[in-house]
Amino acid sequence: MDISLNTLFSIALGIGLAAATGFRVFVPLLVAGLAARAGYIPLIDSFSWLQSTPALIALGTAAVLETAAFYIPGVDHLLDVLAGPLAVVAGVVTSASVMVDLPPEARWPIALIAGGGIAGLTKAGAALFRVKSTALTGGLGNPVVSTAETASAATISVLAVLAPILCLVAAVILVVYLFRRSRRVRARKSLNKTVGH
Repeated sequence: MDISLNTLFSIALGIGLAAATGFRVFVPLLVAGLAARAGYIPLIDSFSWLQSTPALIALGTAAVLETAAFYIPGVDHLLDVLAGPLAVVAGVVTSASVMVDLPPEARWPIALIAGGGIAGLTKAGAALFRVKSTALTGGLGNPVVSTAETASAATISVLAVLAPILCLVAAVILVVYLFRRSRRVRARKSLNKTVGH
């Protein structure tokens, strides 16, 4: 398969939008639908419904409800658990919907591995950050975390549409950072268990 510049842009767009689903599930889908409706990005035929008025209303409502729910103490942690699998599915769907220059036999593996993978990593990183915030502030800092997550989802989604290659580079840097951070946390836990015995 030849990789043209258009193909690279569509892969970068898909992965960027998928990364944003790790912060909020519905915001990147809404941004993709709005961008497609405005003619900024194309969608594959089977996902053209994303730009329809009913879909945009549903996605907008879901995005508002999801964002508001993360400000309710206790519900935010429950949503982190429930949103994990949803973020991966949304990452796959969002990335596949915009990879118009790829044949299906290449689109779906890339969407599953790269889109779903980066969505899962960003979701895990965000959840870990919320747990640390709860431990350090007794939950008082969680609204700040929620605001940062929503802002990240919106910013990454818009950046993916306007500058997909730049967004892809930023997503790779984010994944590397989260991977290293999670390794450090696991190493610290192992050390604490060893010292405890």
